[in-house]
Amino acid sequence: MNGADFAVLLPLLIMSATALIAMLAIAIQRNHLAIATITLLGVGASLLSLSLAASAIPRQLTSLLIFDSYSLVYMALLLCAAAFVILFGYDYLKQRHEHREEFYLLVLLATTGAMVLVVSRHFISLFLGLELLSISLYAMISYIRSETISIEAGIKYLVLAASSSSVLLFGLALIYAESGSMDLTQLTTSLGRTATFPLVAGLMLVLTGVGFKLAVVPFHLWTPDVYEGAPLPVTAFIATVSKGGMFALILRWFHQPDAAVSGTPGVVLTLIAIASMLTGNLLALTQTNVKRILAYSSIAHMGYALVALLAGGALGAPAATYYLAAYFTTILGAFGVMTILSSPQREAASIDDYRGLFWRRPFLAAAFTAMLLSLAGIPLTSGFLGKFYVMAAGASQSRWLLLFTLVVSSTIGLFYYLRILAAMYAKATDTTSVIEPFRPVLPLPATLALAVLTGLIFLLGLYPTPLWNAIVAATSALG
Repeated sequence: MNGADFAVLLPLLIMSATALIAMLAIAIQRNHLAIATITLLGVGASLLSLSLAASAIPRQLTSLLIFDSYSLVYMALLLCAAAFVILFGYDYLKQRHEHREEFYLLVLLATTGAMVLVVSRHFISLFLGLELLSISLYAMISYIRSETISIEAGIKYLVLAASSSSVLLFGLALIYAESGSMDLTQLTTSLGRTATFPLVAGLMLVLTGVGFKLAVVPFHLWTPDVYEGAPLPVTAFIATVSKGGMFALILRWFHQPDAAVSGTPGVVLTLIAIASMLTGNLLALTQTNVKRILAYSSIAHMGYALVALLAGGALGAPAATYYLAAYFTTILGAFGVMTILSSPQREAASIDDYRGLFWRRPFLAAAFTAMLLSLAGIPLTSGFLGKFYVMAAGASQSRWLLLFTLVVSSTIGLFYYLRILAAMYAKATDTTSVIEPFRPVLPLPATLALAVLTGLIFLLGLYPTPLWNAIVAATSALG
């Protein structure tokens, strides 16, 4: 290794070193605040080191990893999301009697696994990153051991994730047997040149594993149960870091700089996108649990992001990346509000928990309103511009069926967001489920994080130029 190799690896090395330091600190003396601070400083240092890595890109490290401007943008998104999860998780765990410190180790390891996915260009690095992410998530989902629903969610995710990993591994084996290469770029070339049965079968199996991690239809059945059972900060992590790492991988893999995604991958991903947009929004209509509503909503949002991926061309990758950045900001804020409102006895998960919230906690109601409006794609929010860029990318490649489905499903989605908004601004009654007496004072770290996210919602919705230009420049590396 030389200096340039070390520079590009520095973000990953810092995250790994932080995990080791935190583990040693826990062994010496348990201190929740100290471990959370060490973790947050490590994530911040990794984020700052991206500027040093930028001076040495583009660079391929062995045949496994590729570092370019695209990788750095997605690693920055993942690290920022992890930092907000830590801030929300600190107060959430502070109220509970579990061993709190190990949670931060799992966050560090899972984020490192997602970062490995972002820089992967080989089957081996893909699988190692995926398993590092998945194994950490097993423990994170069932972290609150006193909650039966949390243990149940962890077991469900363990069984299904292990099965999907087996399917993905078998698909990779078929692809290697047919193409003779484990390089992801060679797979794209092979599919364009000749689509033999083993190659197509392997691709379908790989897409099954990828689809599970993205929670798109028909691999979505675990999502509402796991979202409901996992602790709120972990649910936020799954919705952002976990899905973001995998989406970055398939966007690099399938992106066509000069045309829309076509052939067998195009047909399969188109069907998945349409089914995800419609199914996610329709199933969300029947829910009364806010975590389950956001779970089904996330299925639809992954479908929206797939529209940009399928569009390809000059706008496809930038639109998908901007949409994910807007979605990360919004969904982190939504789960942040829920975390702040939750008490040690139970989480604020039912719509009834938010009835009359505006009259009791106007700041939290205003923040949650901004998040829900952004998820619905209302103007002046980041969610609106995210959908606008996705639609522009689809229109540029004449993907009219996908765009029609996006518009119809987004219209359906307005209903369940408005149900929550109506409950928040309704007058409270004697039967209203009230959580606030358990939380007389808002936690400072989580409240500051929520204020930042709320500001970003409107900043990205009103002044997108700096981020958009940076994303366009970064995704040009895919061409």
